[in-house]
Amino acid sequence: MTESLQSFDNILIHPIDTIERMVSANEWSFERCGEDELAVELAGRWCDYRLFFAWHAEAAAVHFSLAFDMRVPGDKRGEVAALIALINEKLWIGHFDLWSDNGLPMYRYAFLLRGTNGPSAEQVGELVGIALEESDRFYPSFQFVIWGGKSPADAIACAMVDPIGEA
Repeated sequence: MTESLQSFDNILIHPIDTIERMVSANEWSFERCGEDELAVELAGRWCDYRLFFAWHAEAAAVHFSLAFDMRVPGDKRGEVAALIALINEKLWIGHFDLWSDNGLPMYRYAFLLRGTNGPSAEQVGELVGIALEESDRFYPSFQFVIWGGKSPADAIACAMVDPIGEA
C-alpha cells in the first residue's frame, strides 16, 4: 500500500472525538466502544435506532450506520431486498442495506476524509438528521412488506405519500 493511502496527517482531531463532542452536546445516549468506535442510541418516530460510527485510518474514512430495531424473518429477506433496491433509487445520500447475519435493516454512509481536517460537527449532525429522516420515512414500508403482506412496490408507494397536516 502506498504511503498516501496510509497517512492522514492533516486530520488534526480524531474524527470519533469530533463526533463524540457533537453527540454529547445533543445529550444523546452513547458509548465509546473503543478509540475508533462510537455507538449511539436515538429515538425515531417509529422505533429506537442504534447509530454506529467507526474510524478506519487506512482508508481515512468514517463508516456510519443507523440500524433499525427490527429483524427481517428469513422468508421475507428477498422481498425486503427488492424493497431496499426501490428505496435506494430515491436516495441522494447514503443507502439502505440488510445485515445478512441477523436481518437488521440499516442506513449506511461513509465519510471520506483524506485531504481534510476531519468531519465538522455540522456535517455529522446533518448526516444524522438525513439518516433519521429517511429511516423514519421508509420504516413503514419495511413493516408493510414484513408484516402487512404488501409487495415492495406497494409498500414504497405508501411511503412516498406525503400527508398534509397532522392528526
